[in-house]
Amino acid sequence: MHFLTRLAPAVQTTTYKVFPMLQLSRAASFTSILSCAWLFLISGCDSSLSGVSTSKGGTKVNKLRIAVIPKGTSHQFWRSVHAGAEAAAKEVGDVEILWKGPETEADTSGQIAVVKNFITNRVDGIVLAPNHSQSLMDVVSEANAENIPVVIFDSGLGKGPKIVSYVATDNHRGGVLAGKCLAEAIGHQGKVIMLRYNPGSESTEQREVGFLEAMEEEKGIEVLSSDQYAGTKTEEALAKATQLLNKYRDQVNGIFAVCEPNCNGVLEALSQTGLASKVKFVAFDPSDTLIRGMSENTVAGIMLQDPFEMGRQSVLALTKHLRKEAVEPVISTGEYVATPDNQAKPPYDRLLRPAQHGQ
Repeated sequence: MHFLTRLAPAVQTTTYKVFPMLQLSRAASFTSILSCAWLFLISGCDSSLSGVSTSKGGTKVNKLRIAVIPKGTSHQFWRSVHAGAEAAAKEVGDVEILWKGPETEADTSGQIAVVKNFITNRVDGIVLAPNHSQSLMDVVSEANAENIPVVIFDSGLGKGPKIVSYVATDNHRGGVLAGKCLAEAIGHQGKVIMLRYNPGSESTEQREVGFLEAMEEEKGIEVLSSDQYAGTKTEEALAKATQLLNKYRDQVNGIFAVCEPNCNGVLEALSQTGLASKVKFVAFDPSDTLIRGMSENTVAGIMLQDPFEMGRQSVLALTKHLRKEAVEPVISTGEYVATPDNQAKPPYDRLLRPAQHGQ
């Protein structure tokens, strides 16, 4: 497939050499001169118009350039997404993954700038995990206007822009399962806290809704606090969780946090306040600290996604679309609950420690 309107990546430049004027015979026509000039321009510009080229069976093949843009780049979850995206590129062949995102998941303006840059550089497609469901709508519409297809993954986008597919965990169901896990851990009796993540993060908002719905079904459980945001950093979550645990320390029996950085902060807060193991804790997404907590009886359960498969399925969906193949509008990658009892069994063992890029 030739994409003649594609520009080269910003990190690549094409050097044009000025050759000495060829000596033309007196019989050379003006038409011949124009033809030579045209051939010169084609040979000089072809590499920038055709993207990255490889050789397959002696034939020059153009690689599809797919931009994969996570919410952030500092958490283990995204490194697993990156590994899955690269695995899909290897599986398909003739695909180059361009991985770039903001460092923190709170940097919405930074993520918008990354998307705009990839649009300017005429990538063949974009795989995006929007860190705000509304703020990323306009830039996805810009991609639509430039005929650059977009797959959304991990977290949803507001209605309006056209997307090829949505690849994600069923986050609402994940929240429900987390609620059931915590209810069981406290014997279906007691009082609990839920810490929110960050306004506009569609995936975590769905988890929060699901968890609260599960609590409504538990007649013996009261929700002490569910409106506090822990923020996007572990340090912020530590501060907020410490504040709430000290406020409700004589009442609280369980606590739920909705993503990895929040959960790491909550576990540290439980330790610092002397409530670890006394207050049952259910986390969402694993880390080494949280996994160790299950063995130490300070974490009752961890909700698991499949970030590797999320990255893989997103890239596969986009490449199918680019090749004019049918793609499902919604692709679920599953949701699971790891506990101290099942953590060593498949598939929980693999999902607790998913492959990461660079390993």
